[in-house]
Order: sequence, then C-alpha cells, then structure tokens
Amino acid sequence: MAKPKVAIFSMACCAGCALQIVNLEEKILDLVGAIDVVEWQEGLSEKSGGNYDIAIIEGSIVTEKEAEELRKIRQTAKIVIAIGACAHTGGINCLGNHMSVEEKKSIVYDGDAGKIDGLKDAIQPRPLNAIIKVDAVVPGCPINKNELVEAVKCLLLGKKFRLPDYPVCFECALKENGCLFDLDIICLGPITRAGCEAACPSINKECNGCRGWVDDPNQNAAKDILEKYGLSIEDIKKRFEIFNAYKTEIMEKKNA
Repeated sequence: MAKPKVAIFSMACCAGCALQIVNLEEKILDLVGAIDVVEWQEGLSEKSGGNYDIAIIEGSIVTEKEAEELRKIRQTAKIVIAIGACAHTGGINCLGNHMSVEEKKSIVYDGDAGKIDGLKDAIQPRPLNAIIKVDAVVPGCPINKNELVEAVKCLLLGKKFRLPDYPVCFECALKENGCLFDLDIICLGPITRAGCEAACPSINKECNGCRGWVDDPNQNAAKDILEKYGLSIEDIKKRFEIFNAYKTEIMEKKNA
C-alpha cells in the first residue's frame, strides 16, 4: 500500500516552523516511516509537482505570486495544514497593514523598491485562510513540534485534529508557575490558546498571543485582571497585535 504523499511549503516567514520538523529528532523517523515526503524546501532538492495527500504550509502571503501558488496547492492537495503564526493569523508580517503597500515600500527601500522584481506584485500580508480553505491549523511561533505530529497522525487516520480550547493560564497553573502580572509583566495568557505548554511564562517571559485567541475567551475575567493591575484594553491590544494584527484589522472593518 502506497504511503500518503506529503509536501511541505514555505511562504513569507523565517522558516522556523519548518525547522521544528527537523528538530523532531527520533520522532521524525516514525513520521517519515508513515508518509512519503515528496516536496520540502528544507529537506529535499527535487520538486514533485504532483498531487498531495497532505500539504503542510508555513508563512503568510505577501505577493500575488504566492497567492496563486497557494491556490494551486489547494487544488492539488486533499488536506492543507497551516503551521505557525504567520500561516495561521498572518503573524508579524501583518503589523504594517495600517499603511498601504506603496507607503511601506517607500519607507523600507527608500524609493528603490521599483528596482526589485520580487516586490512588483506585493500585496498586504494575510494568513492562508484569507485566500483558501485550510483544513487544520498548528499554531504558534514556532509551532509545538509534538502538536504537528499529532495533527498529521489524526488527519491520516481520518480524524479531526482538535486544538486545546482553554487559555495558557491553565497550563501555567498545571506547572505551578507564578502569575507574571504579579511581576508587573503584561501577559496575554488569559486569552491565548493553550498547547505550548506555557513555554514563555515558564521562563518569566510574557505570552504575546502567538497561538491566537481561544474560541470563547472569558472577557469578564480578562477585564477583572486588567482592573486589578491598573491596566487598560489598549495595553493588551498593543501586545496582541504583534501576532494578531490581521484579526484586529478585520474586526475593526466589521465594526466600522
């Protein structure tokens, strides 16, 4: 019986999430034993150009060329998995979306943007699901490598992959971490989806929401926390936009 064909693609990103696949170490042998990786910029020199059972994609879409490539992948892949904050929420690439593409080109390239071919079809950055249907998401910056393995296993078995729908605070409690708010550190753990094993708070680094919101955040509890520590919605919003500027942009357009 033929193994499922899997292709791994990188759009606009740092490639850190794809490197997490390499970091699977001994687990990558189990994964490769169950699938046939037919295309992967980080691991293979050749390109198959064929149909895929699963396409794993990292990075946000920042050019028309990438958008067209993404649509072609969707046409040839039975299942598409978005991995990492850039693919999931648009990530930090969307931070400048309050400006036009031309304004950003002018600032970054000091008027020389027209000389760079790769910028001629630049668009406002956006996550994968703004362009195509995505079947599953493995969030984070970078992803939790074990979560990716679980996602692939579930999808190969025809099961729905489900993300945790509770906040990072729950994982902090399980690890008996102290609350960062008590250290005067603003943390997005109360509204951010768990699954990272509270990686940042466990080393006294604030959660910046790289895994996106939980589906139904307890807004009243979040407001109580802000009031307790003398903070405002704007204090939280600035940090949330680091990885979720695209979602904020869409919400503001709906409310306009």
